[in-house]
Amino acid sequence: MLDLRPKDLTLLHELIARHLPTTVTVWAYGNRVNGNNHAGSDLDLVLRSPDLTERPTNVAARFREALTESNLPIFVDVHDWALLPTSFHPRILSRYEALTQ
Repeated sequence: MLDLRPKDLTLLHELIARHLPTTVTVWAYGNRVNGNNHAGSDLDLVLRSPDLTERPTNVAARFREALTESNLPIFVDVHDWALLPTSFHPRILSRYEALTQ
């Protein structure tokens, strides 16, 4: 389960809805999903297009900017699935939480 305060999770969902196309799937992974986090842990997100191809650069950039300007009290690291090394994919696939469908 994603370790975020309910109000922060609500804000994250609002930012996703406002700044990402509905065709993009957002997954959380890393320490806040696997239970190894602490108060200062960042939140790792990966954006996935339906065909798993690269998203236009400005999509992730706009979303990152919105996250930075938001009131979220943690750093959020955003990656494009297609741009991550394929050797990293199994690590994410082993434990993630889908934030969108």
